[in-house]
Amino acid sequence: MSTFTWPIRVYWEDTDAGGIVFYANYLKFFERARTEWLRSLGVHQQALKTTTGGMFVVTDTALSYKLPARLDDALLVTTRITQAGRASMQLQQAVFKDEKILLCEGTIRIGWVNAGTLQPARIPLSVLEVLK
Repeated sequence: MSTFTWPIRVYWEDTDAGGIVFYANYLKFFERARTEWLRSLGVHQQALKTTTGGMFVVTDTALSYKLPARLDDALLVTTRITQAGRASMQLQQAVFKDEKILLCEGTIRIGWVNAGTLQPARIPLSVLEVLK
């Protein structure tokens, strides 16, 4: 499956007192890249929620930190599907500096739920066809 890449710049709000990206902010970087990946495929989450009554939620994460990102760094965040089922999918995401220096990588599982009840449900086939 193809890899989606999204550029991000490190701002003050992303860093700790030492100017290093706060560890939890990598999850925010991953979220932004996933949202832009979906948009690039024509999947707009608010419209999807309105038309299908469902939405994606993060159900599991595992991150590994390799090197720190710092204030003003230009980063690339990658996203690719590693497993896709009828109700959830697993994504591999990573943050790179200078396109090749791995700073952080993670596995994110997203599941499909009914937006009203938050109960697990099947991903609509129309959405799966676009994502695969």
